[in-house]
Amino acid sequence: MNRDSLIGLVLIGALFIGYFIYTQPTQEEIDAMRAKAQAEKDSIAMVDAQQLSFQNQRDSILTTETTQDTLVSDSLAHAESIAKFGLFAAASVGNEENYTIENDLIKLVVSSKGGAPESVQIKNYKSYGQKDVVLFKKDSSKFVLNFFADNKMIATDQFFFNNVEGIASVDASGAEKRLTMRLDAGNGKYIDYVYKLRPNSYLVDFDIVVNGLDQELASNRNYITLDWMIYAPQQEKGAKNENQYSQIYYKYFQDETDYLSNMSDAEEDLKSRVKWIAFKDQFFSSIFIAKDYFPNAIVKSQPVYETIPGYIKKYDASIGLNLPQTGDKIIPLQFYFGPNDYTTLRDYSEVEAGENLKLDVIVDLGWGIFGWINRFVVIPIFDTLKSFISSFGLIILLMTIIIKIFLFPLTYKSYMSTAKMKVLKPQVDEINAKIPKEKAMERQQATMALYRKAGVNPMGGCLPMVLQMPILFAMFRFFPVSIQLRQQSFLWADDLSSYDSILDLPFNIPFYGDHVSLFTLLMTASTIIYTRMQNSMNPQNTSIPGMKTMMYMMPIMFLFFLNSYASGLSYYYFVANIITFTQMYVIKRFVDEDKVLAKLEAAKKKPAKKKSGFQARLEEMAKQRQQQAKK
Repeated sequence: MNRDSLIGLVLIGALFIGYFIYTQPTQEEIDAMRAKAQAEKDSIAMVDAQQLSFQNQRDSILTTETTQDTLVSDSLAHAESIAKFGLFAAASVGNEENYTIENDLIKLVVSSKGGAPESVQIKNYKSYGQKDVVLFKKDSSKFVLNFFADNKMIATDQFFFNNVEGIASVDASGAEKRLTMRLDAGNGKYIDYVYKLRPNSYLVDFDIVVNGLDQELASNRNYITLDWMIYAPQQEKGAKNENQYSQIYYKYFQDETDYLSNMSDAEEDLKSRVKWIAFKDQFFSSIFIAKDYFPNAIVKSQPVYETIPGYIKKYDASIGLNLPQTGDKIIPLQFYFGPNDYTTLRDYSEVEAGENLKLDVIVDLGWGIFGWINRFVVIPIFDTLKSFISSFGLIILLMTIIIKIFLFPLTYKSYMSTAKMKVLKPQVDEINAKIPKEKAMERQQATMALYRKAGVNPMGGCLPMVLQMPILFAMFRFFPVSIQLRQQSFLWADDLSSYDSILDLPFNIPFYGDHVSLFTLLMTASTIIYTRMQNSMNPQNTSIPGMKTMMYMMPIMFLFFLNSYASGLSYYYFVANIITFTQMYVIKRFVDEDKVLAKLEAAKKKPAKKKSGFQARLEEMAKQRQQQAKK
């Protein structure tokens, strides 16, 4: 850099320094600027403070208005609640909680909303899907007390009950315990639901206590109404079969029992006094029992298994409850929540003094002689075998052998009668050859005369079989309702109380089903073989027009009918046929037909016996037909 350039840069720097010194503000100007900035800052702060104050005032006003609206709304709601519910208004608001009372057999869940049973579990049992057996659930049941109080209709499911004991879970496995749910009406007035449960019991005592409401309850009514409804859930393997054994039973006070149809919608207005009402499933029941009686009731039943998956029936009951007019207003009631076990229900039926409850009737063992056979023959044999044998398939086998041994005299008599008819068959053919077909009545009279001389009753082979029919029909009722067979497996059958299946079909065959039951096939095949054996031994069976076809059609019909029934029943019929084959084979080995014929020929030489009443009636009928034919 030369000298001139250096001098120029120095002069420029001097000019900048001089300008900076010249333009620098004085102390007075700096103080004035600071004062102005502070004033602006203070002004902004004042505006912010004013805005905050305004916001606080506005929020305060809004809060006050909201509080006033809430108070007004609550006041209106309270007034509406009082107008609607009267002295029960306070109980219309609350929190729903669940409480339990249980023993070693059942578990009852009670809700504070309505104070009613919300669900009942039967312990020691599982459903077919290995879930807990629950008789009803909260979302599929209703238990509501309806009455007028202070000219207002009250339904207890709208109110919250208080747990008087304050214990959320009550265990009655060791001693009797209680759970009290109270609907408080204030001033010492209330309605209590008192649940009492004893150890090892399916019975729940249930008392309704009405205290201090004499003035409020309608004075012209001596009873109040209880509405009870449940959807019975499916517990077993086949919904259709379970539906067939699910229905409402009831017992009239000091009178007989009755029931609604199980196959279609049914309703009955029970205007007479009623002792109990049962919502029955195939193997479990909820039974509502009056310690005195229900003055009236309306019961309804509706199958729903085809429209609501997982449920079998909808049960409804509108039940009148006697309301005492003097003294403590206590309505003593009971529930039975438990299995449909004949022995258990029979024992509970004898608890009530003065009247047999007949709860065991809901286990339908058949009417008349069929029920007697089951109660006094089949069940005692079954229970005895069960006491020392664990396999129910083996129990059925032994029970069948015992029954067939007991019936052996009838089987022997039937076989001998058939054998006599067989050896006389050639002589009957001679009669038919001599007398033309046009003279059918003469043929019949000549044949009956032959039988009478030989001392043969043509119905002798049928009567013993007819006498065995009650046992066959009794078994038909026993197996599907025997809870002991429930979920008991044997061979390929996983549940002897339901159908067995060796093949599930991808389609449904009308009147047959969507599966193949092997026990039913074996039963059908053995019945056809037995029928063929009977026809070969007694050709007269096939001489009646249409008889042969009918005898073979019956097993085929049972194939369709029993395919969805209890596999234990088909197994029993199959075993019974096999034992019958064996008995007939043994008898045949020891019966000489030539000797039988010789005895008959000897009998023909003896003086003619007096005609039996049956033979006389047959001949009289033949004569009447012959006279009508001539006319």
